[in-house]
Amino acid sequence: MKTPDRLVGLLNEIQPKRIAIIKPSALGDVVQTLPLVGVLKKKYPQAEIDWVIRSELANLLAAEPRLAEIIPYHRKGGWREWMRLLGRLRRRKYDLVFDAQGLLRTAVMTLATGAPLRIGLETARECSHLACHGLLPNTTKSVPAHARYWRLAELLGYEREPRGLNLEIPQSERTSASALLEADSRPLLVIHPGAMWITKRWPVASFAEIASRAIRHFSMRVVVVGSKGEQTDAEVLSQAVRQVDPGASILNLAGKTTLMQLAVLLEKADVVLTNDSGPMHLAAGLGTPVVGLFTCTSAERSGPAGEQHELVQALVPCAASYRKQCPFTGSGHLHCMQALSIHQVWQAFTRLIEKNRVAQRVA
Repeated sequence: MKTPDRLVGLLNEIQPKRIAIIKPSALGDVVQTLPLVGVLKKKYPQAEIDWVIRSELANLLAAEPRLAEIIPYHRKGGWREWMRLLGRLRRRKYDLVFDAQGLLRTAVMTLATGAPLRIGLETARECSHLACHGLLPNTTKSVPAHARYWRLAELLGYEREPRGLNLEIPQSERTSASALLEADSRPLLVIHPGAMWITKRWPVASFAEIASRAIRHFSMRVVVVGSKGEQTDAEVLSQAVRQVDPGASILNLAGKTTLMQLAVLLEKADVVLTNDSGPMHLAAGLGTPVVGLFTCTSAERSGPAGEQHELVQALVPCAASYRKQCPFTGSGHLHCMQALSIHQVWQAFTRLIEKNRVAQRVA
């Protein structure tokens, strides 16, 4: 294993013709890693940069013009598909590989490349560090995720590079996404009430209350987004808002958009209110101010970078435990959801309105 100083030396000495970033998932982590493409292209302008990505996220990378090849990974594919993937990686003859995932399966991909320089993160699990020649220093779990990925840019001397997304979203996706919205000059609030873990999901009724207040106090229109599996919660939220105000401008688009259409909606939004999730990071990467809600995860470790956002943390002893299931029963079950009060979130929401460009639109 190379020392940090030797690793930096090798990164500065190497003149790669092909680079691979191995980061198959998840959406939020992929979004936070994407700015490295620009850094690598500046450092190694002649190099082709490929990315190994879960097939369902591949369309997002298709909008990044500096990538040479997008190599889809089907997690539930069979052995033949797995062997085809490894063969493709080997045939590309990479000179530099960055395993930003750090799991056994990505270690196998990393080894399959046969690249002379393979690097990873200190968060590597399942012995995946053994596939690397060196690990980027100061990339332990205690370091915020966005800072861990950006450590490579710092080692290459490009820490001041822009960290936003450089997506060339096809005009067809922009047109179709815009068609989902009615022509309206009112400021747009996009709400994503879902998350992969139940311990990340703030109550739908609480989201509905914030939506109603945003409509009432700031004359905002509201769009609810999410996956097909989140359609029910999105509809419950929408109906709850309409019960308070039958004429409320709220549109449920959960399960009705492609990933790129979702990106367009998040980009168009004046504010995004969301649990700790992939859409939160996508919105932040696109430059939209975010009110992010954190219960079982840490706002400091898992939140997006940038002073324009408001990140709200549940203040309970078990906060930031990163448990996918709540270990408590009875009155203590998911206590963090009640601890993250509507009042606390509304205060964060109004602060964000005041300090961002939204203040002029809702005045």
